[in-house]
Amino acid sequence: MYKVLLLNGPNLNLLGKRESNIYGNIKLSNIILDLKNIANKNNILLKDFQSNSEGLLIDKIHKSYKKINYIIINPGSFTHTSIALRDALLSVKIPFIEIHISNIFSREKFRHKSYISDISNGIICGFGIYGYFLALNYIIKII
Repeated sequence: MYKVLLLNGPNLNLLGKRESNIYGNIKLSNIILDLKNIANKNNILLKDFQSNSEGLLIDKIHKSYKKINYIIINPGSFTHTSIALRDALLSVKIPFIEIHISNIFSREKFRHKSYISDISNGIICGFGIYGYFLALNYIIKII
């Protein structure tokens, strides 16, 4: 069975509560439930993990080595700060898609820089929560 890991970084546990004008009103748990239903129908095991801790996200990436076929990652604000997250993704050599709910390029200038975009298989940003579904649908098409 094909295995996909969905990683969510800091503050994404507050989806549905925080800045609804940017992030919408849907909880992360609801998004994950819908994604898992789609994955199951396509013979994909979708595992998920959210953390506000950079180290825990890195540990999860390391533990995925030779166990996960693809990663979908919304690194949150670690996008703009974490070389360590970049190094972890490089070290395991698992293909991944970087996603963002908001369009990071239409926001503050400091959000325009991503430390992982250039090593990702693709970037989806600005489509709200639908970016998660676009990423999963891409994976479904390529397997």
